[in-house]
Amino acid sequence: MGIGARPGVAAAALRAAVDAGLATAGLSVADVTVLATADRRAGDPGVRDLAVDLGWRLLAFASADLARQDVPNPSRTVAQAVGTPSVAEAAALSAVGPTGSLLLAKHNYGDVTVAIARSATAGLARSEEPPLH
Repeated sequence: MGIGARPGVAAAALRAAVDAGLATAGLSVADVTVLATADRRAGDPGVRDLAVDLGWRLLAFASADLARQDVPNPSRTVAQAVGTPSVAEAAALSAVGPTGSLLLAKHNYGDVTVAIARSATAGLARSEEPPLH
């Protein structure tokens, strides 16, 4: 799962957005293995704690790397604020690699945006589907 958020967003808001994104996609916490975001956000205590609480690996990507990722819903506002037109979608897609695809395009929940990508080449998850990020 890719996540973008304003600085200092409360942990409860982060968790509510993750839960809402999972519900929208028809997934559970166990279906996802990675929380991916911009490197500047990965240092936020709420983001780090969320990854630990969910049992997901936290991946951080530089804004320049995220900016190179093709995404269906770029944002000028995000580009001006953090140097990349996408955080959630770009982080999710970067986490799964070049053969991945979005399962859930970005959804905004207050100050938090989430997106979910699926890896086509990773090992199989419990549901016999490729793992999700």
